[in-house]
Amino acid sequence: MFVDPVDKWSWISGLVSGLFAPTCALCGAPGLTTGGGRDLCPGCAAELPHNRDACLQCAVPFDSPMPAGTRCAACQRHPPPFETSLAAFRYEAAIPTLIGGAKFRGRLNLVRLLGQCLADRVREVDPPCPQVLLPVPLHASRLRTRGYNQALEIARVVGRELALPIDHGACVRIAPTPPQAGLDERARHRNIRGAFRVRGPVPWDHVAILDDVVTTGSTVAELSRVLRKAGVRRIQVWAAARTP
Repeated sequence: MFVDPVDKWSWISGLVSGLFAPTCALCGAPGLTTGGGRDLCPGCAAELPHNRDACLQCAVPFDSPMPAGTRCAACQRHPPPFETSLAAFRYEAAIPTLIGGAKFRGRLNLVRLLGQCLADRVREVDPPCPQVLLPVPLHASRLRTRGYNQALEIARVVGRELALPIDHGACVRIAPTPPQAGLDERARHRNIRGAFRVRGPVPWDHVAILDDVVTTGSTVAELSRVLRKAGVRRIQVWAAARTP
């Protein structure tokens, strides 16, 4: 059901990174050569909006530094169906450009970069290690149109970096929901309700759901509810970026 052999995307990405020296995706300067290489120069890397001061449970950025483990008011009032979240970046400054290129334009170097940065953030937080990564699935019609699932491609990078398996067959998206972009929070919840289904028994007690961007948390919350019903007891959410 799960563990993903090396596919053509991963193979091509590895080939490209092996043939070309790291080059900053934002300014074109030489990239970082440490840690396997990063397509970021030191200057651009220093300016990225890291999401370190954030809610423990939903990763929404705080306006000012808070004690570690603080939960936002919304999570205290209505706890979501997952225990913790982390995101590498706030969705601002250069991050929409990086994610847009990875999500809509097939930029393999940006997929690799976002996955590397998310893996760096996981190492920094050092949360309890999940048994498996579950990328948020796309509906078959969206997958045919786009040609790839950006959450799965980022998960492949994170999985290689952290030596974690990926299960991209356990959950499927059964409803071709309209894009969440442009909808308010209530509409997002309605839009995503009933969109996911779990295929058969899930052999995992502890998982990390992985997505490119978390906005209101509606998508990861709905997927978490479905996984809870299937018997998953512990759920983390990992994302490349979180909106304020």
